[in-house]
Amino acid sequence: MNVFFLLIWRLLFIAYILIAGSSSSRDSSDCVCCSSTVETLMHPIILMLKWEVPREKITLLRELGQGSFGMVYEGIAKDIVKGDPETRVAVKTVNESASLRERIEFLNEASVMKAFSCHHVVRLLGVVSKGQPTLVVMELMTHGDLKSYLRSLRPDSEPASTNPSVPPHATLKLLSCDMLQMAAEIADGMAYLNAKKFVHRDLAARNCMVAEDFTVKIGDFGMTRDIYETDYYRKGGKGLLPVRWMAPESLKDGVFTAHSDCWSFGVVLWEISTLAEQPYQGLSNEQVLKFVMDGGYLDRPDNCPERMHNLMQMCWQYNPKMRPMFHEIIEMLREELHPSFQEVSFFYSEENKVPETEEFDLDLDNMESIPLDPSATC
Repeated sequence: MNVFFLLIWRLLFIAYILIAGSSSSRDSSDCVCCSSTVETLMHPIILMLKWEVPREKITLLRELGQGSFGMVYEGIAKDIVKGDPETRVAVKTVNESASLRERIEFLNEASVMKAFSCHHVVRLLGVVSKGQPTLVVMELMTHGDLKSYLRSLRPDSEPASTNPSVPPHATLKLLSCDMLQMAAEIADGMAYLNAKKFVHRDLAARNCMVAEDFTVKIGDFGMTRDIYETDYYRKGGKGLLPVRWMAPESLKDGVFTAHSDCWSFGVVLWEISTLAEQPYQGLSNEQVLKFVMDGGYLDRPDNCPERMHNLMQMCWQYNPKMRPMFHEIIEMLREELHPSFQEVSFFYSEENKVPETEEFDLDLDNMESIPLDPSATC
């Protein structure tokens, strides 16, 4: 085991001794709390040992960009995917200057993804923890994050011949069917996370990734934060918050649920429709906070299909319980999706068990009957 992990184990052992040694001067509830903190720090380390990949099987090829903890590379991994001798992968690294807690968070992000296995969620493939630097090996998403991909489709972007993110057949704007397909793929990934009792908290185009075949998947939960630092706002000295994607209850009370993820999904639909414009452009972060908490929401984008806009409005109901669940969104869109969606999606899989929810009627084509006013009763 490398020096980094020996250091972690020693620090955790010292913390445990300090906790145990001071137990006589504390009540039992304090000791339980401190012990659980140590277990929380140890959990990703123990879990990642099961995903260890020999370093010699990973070859780094080129830089893809800066991630939350360090540089992200494209690479080749040998024998990491069954039946495939060599696999193109994304390899995340952690900066040499990173603190102990940042290194643990780096592994913790990977430990979260270890539990996920869905076509519309980016896959973790392995971890290299022996030697330096520590590596996390991910499924390679050839066309990068959705925000960059959408912007590459703008008329003033690079021509397709020089920009690898633009498919040869791309037009200057997305077709309605393309938008709905993207929406369903993201909703399917989110429905899977919802079924796993996982709340994303930061769903946005920058955190969705585009595969080689242009399938959109929920990203790796942190790769793009540093790249799009201006999308975040520090409120009251606390951590950075993606306020332009956050639901009213999240801004007001710090509540994050599948319902608040649905609000963020509505903003992602708006990003798709505008080819990744900045939400609430012209408003400061403070103004966005007040506007959304007072019941405001984004205007309909120019040339936005009616069906897309109606879906946005559903997601922006002020009452969280009036927003649709992700499996309900797919139900509304499924007749318009590519046949391959049925073969690969979580929605159509045996694993999908529809959670019990409050019953309410959502009519995609008659949204005027559903109040958006936060003061209106439901």
